[in-house]
Amino acid sequence: MPQTTLYLKTGEEAGVVELPDELFAAPVNVAVLHQAVVAQLAGRRLGTHDTKTRGEVAGGGKKPYRQKGTGRARQGSRSAPHYAGGGVVFGPHPRSYAQRLPRKMKRLALRGALTAKFDDGAVKVVEDLAMAEIRTRELVGYFDALGTTGRILVVEPARDEKLELSARNLPGVVVILADSLNVVDVLNADTLLITQPALHAMSEVYA
Repeated sequence: MPQTTLYLKTGEEAGVVELPDELFAAPVNVAVLHQAVVAQLAGRRLGTHDTKTRGEVAGGGKKPYRQKGTGRARQGSRSAPHYAGGGVVFGPHPRSYAQRLPRKMKRLALRGALTAKFDDGAVKVVEDLAMAEIRTRELVGYFDALGTTGRILVVEPARDEKLELSARNLPGVVVILADSLNVVDVLNADTLLITQPALHAMSEVYA
């Protein structure tokens, strides 16, 4: 069973904590990770783009000019695609980009992402990050004491309004619930800062 150091939020070491094998010693399947990331990012697309076909643009009910005798090519409508302001050929229309992934693939990808981060030394477990007041400067001090830099993903077991509001104005800091982890946020983070209660919640949900 993998182990890592347990820290206090002041940066002091408080012992050693064991990490579940199912989450931090799982096989890393790059193909499944890629598919999970693509599916998640595709699901974020709104798909509301739309263009009008020649039947949807306004006007175009009358022939631009008579059929014969002008010396020009015959034309039936100003809404034809080759006219400025006419319809669009093969343009985008509203659609869903969602991709369905089996639950087992999602779990396999998430476990692989957590394992990869642990192997890279990017996982830190802290006893707690409870905030007495909403103070962004105080939270930054905790991050500095813990040696976390770059993009930080803070994993909490439950909603903590003071912590969330303290981190809201910090670029690169994301606070997420233990039961809402996803592959994209885990892979994007330079450091995974997991509180000890959140670690137990992760074991119950994903292990």
